Amino acid sequence: MTWSVGILLFLLTIAVMEGVAYAAHRWIMHGWGWFLHESHHRPRTGNWELNDLYAVIFAVPSIALLYGGVQAGWWPGFTWIGAGIAAYGAIYFGFHDVVVHRRLSTRYLPKSAYMKRIVQAHRLHHVVETREGTVSFGFLVAPRPEALKATLKERGRKGVRAAVDGQAPVLAKK
Repeated sequence: MTWSVGILLFLLTIAVMEGVAYAAHRWIMHGWGWFLHESHHRPRTGNWELNDLYAVIFAVPSIALLYGGVQAGWWPGFTWIGAGIAAYGAIYFGFHDVVVHRRLSTRYLPKSAYMKRIVQAHRLHHVVETREGTVSFGFLVAPRPEALKATLKERGRKGVRAAVDGQAPVLAKK
C-alpha cells in the first residue's frame, strides 16, 4: 500500500470516527451503557470516573487493528485504520478531557468561533443529568448552541440540572 493511500485511509478513519462516536454516545452511552456513562453526568469526586472505562473499550479495536496490520500479516490498511482510530481518541481526549472538562491543567481558552461552538454544545449536553432529554452527542461536529437551547426548552427542561450553590445551569430558565 502506498503512503498516500495509507494517509488517505488514516484521515478518512478520523472523519468516520466522529459518526461512530456520535452513535456510540447517543445509543450506547445514553442507552444500555448508561450504567458506566452516568458517572460522567455527575460531579467527579476524584481523578477517575466509571465512564473512563469507555476509553479502554474503544481502544481495543485500534490496538487489534494495529497489531494485525503490523505484526500478524493482515491487510496493511488495517494499520492505517487502527492509527486513525487512535488519532481520533487522542483528539477526543484533548478536546473533551483537557479543553472542556479541564481534567489536566491548561491555560488554553477557546477563541475561535468553532472551538467556542463545540465547547458550548458539550456544556449544554451536560446540563442534562439524565440519560434522556439531552442534546448534542457529537464531539467535533455540533449544532449551533441556539438550536440546542431551543430543543432543551421545547422538552420542558426535562432532566436539566438544578442550580448548585446559587449558580444556575448553563441554560437560563424562562
